[in-house]
Amino acid sequence: MRAAGCTGRRSLSEPLLSPDGSAVALVTRDPAGNRLVVVDRDAGERVVDTDPEPMGRGGAVSWLPGGHRLAYVTRDDGVFVVPVDGGPAQVVVPRIEGGASALAASPDGSRLAFVADTRVVSTVAVGGGPVTVVSDGADFALDPCWSPDGERLAWHEWDVPAMPWDAGRTVVAPASGNGEPWLVAGGPDVSAQEPRFAPDGSALAFLCDAGGWLNLWLARPDGTGPRPLVLEEHEHGGPVWGGGQRSFAWSPDSLSIAFTRNEAGFGRLCVVDVATGEVRELSRGIHTSLTWAGDAIVCIRSGARTPTAVVAVHPATAARQVLATGAGPDLEAATEWMPEPERVEWPAEDGSVVHGRLWRPPVGPGGGDDDGLPPPLLVWAHGGPTDQRQVTFDPRLVFFLSRGWAVLHPDPRGSTGWGRTWAQGLRGGWGEVDVADAGAGAAAAVERGWGDPARMVAMGGSAGGMTALLLAARDPQRWAAVVALYPVCDLLDLAATTHRFEAHYTVGLVGPLPEAAETHRARSPLAQAGRITAPVLLLHGSADPVVPAAQSAELAAVLRARGVPVEHHVYEGEGHGWRSQATVQDELERTAAFLDRHGLSQKMRR
Repeated sequence: MRAAGCTGRRSLSEPLLSPDGSAVALVTRDPAGNRLVVVDRDAGERVVDTDPEPMGRGGAVSWLPGGHRLAYVTRDDGVFVVPVDGGPAQVVVPRIEGGASALAASPDGSRLAFVADTRVVSTVAVGGGPVTVVSDGADFALDPCWSPDGERLAWHEWDVPAMPWDAGRTVVAPASGNGEPWLVAGGPDVSAQEPRFAPDGSALAFLCDAGGWLNLWLARPDGTGPRPLVLEEHEHGGPVWGGGQRSFAWSPDSLSIAFTRNEAGFGRLCVVDVATGEVRELSRGIHTSLTWAGDAIVCIRSGARTPTAVVAVHPATAARQVLATGAGPDLEAATEWMPEPERVEWPAEDGSVVHGRLWRPPVGPGGGDDDGLPPPLLVWAHGGPTDQRQVTFDPRLVFFLSRGWAVLHPDPRGSTGWGRTWAQGLRGGWGEVDVADAGAGAAAAVERGWGDPARMVAMGGSAGGMTALLLAARDPQRWAAVVALYPVCDLLDLAATTHRFEAHYTVGLVGPLPEAAETHRARSPLAQAGRITAPVLLLHGSADPVVPAAQSAELAAVLRARGVPVEHHVYEGEGHGWRSQATVQDELERTAAFLDRHGLSQKMRR
């Protein structure tokens, strides 16, 4: 349950270099809606005339060879092709049942590969016509890619009740649809994702965690002989929550691969020589959506002090050019004072080492109040729970740090970024193990003076909202307040009502149903609401397809009946996470007012 919210004046997604590397296509979202934009690296930015509107989700855009046309998925689940230099969009498929994702144009530009209904790997002629089914044998499939000769497709697939990070497979099949897929890597207790052929057809690269960490691997072009290319105790990608993830990119000459490295939640962009395995470090920061064409690697980059932007990184010199940014002047100004977080760790109740990142506010002596007391502390749980809050530029962090709050981002068991064993350490333990690990972080914060013990607030969204609520139930005396955004409040209801992608998620994290029905019930915040005494703020979207808004409403009613101070607000039309910048602003203002009413606010930064 990971939700994407607005992160600036506009959001940026899917930067994709044109075949010759001269331009970048991307989808932007602002109050006016989604726009397909082309940034000429020399001439600047222009909007492509798309009608209907592009979807703007992972894998929704693909260049056609020659760089004069773009294929895109629309908001109403059709597939269109549009000339970059102007002209009407042409219908390829008017509507695809269950939606389309993961567009990829064939090397000769004659066909598009895509996934229908999140499971059926398909192709269709660029000019429209009958759809060819390449594979519909798995429960889920993502990200088909073409071999350079156009003869094969590779993709990522998995079957329920596993999630993609539990037991994902990379497979290859004839693009004609005349043949069964064969396994490259992955399966029970191993996950392999993001397949991508070398431009010269010499190899197939993918990410695999068979060595214990999600690392970069290579196979022969037919998928045989898989082996690790970079084997290290760092993750080279994240959990697959949707299509279009691009954590690495082949060089145009097929001699090198640019890849991302997760260093304890911090990031780095690296390049590996395919022949020797030698790794070169290029740039610090979180880099996502990598493509490489011409003389540059283009990606989305963010860091603790640098707002999210589309950048071009030159592999030879490591020079960086900003092509597009989503931040307004107010966020740009924050870079002058934003701190870097510290890596911290603490012992779990069973002696395991839990890692996290601590942000200290740049206010007063030692980062606290002017009187030297520790600052108020937000223990901010990430969503998922299979995920991690990496060190990116976050306007929400700017908001709280500027008001004197310290923020702790814990990585309890179930978090990614620390290898397969740690991520799988939550199996059967959701609602207990992760809460205990985060609670141990709160105890360490008190012991080490990271925050004021009288002003500690548990906060989180989605699965992180569930963690925040359970922290308050587990140790009522510890917490001064709870802020829960679209939280999971009822695990049984979640299993029965959530969207298809997560419909089996609780099987591995809690237990199979109906056998584990009582465990689902007992670990839910609704069942533990009787132990919550701290004031609670609940915010939810009325159109949430993942966690029904009724869950927050029911919890609010239970808490009110017990006399617990609770504030509950529903944003009409919002889903799982906020699309509107106005909603984000209201969330922050509403949260600040809630904390102020309960005497927890810090002085504004001067």
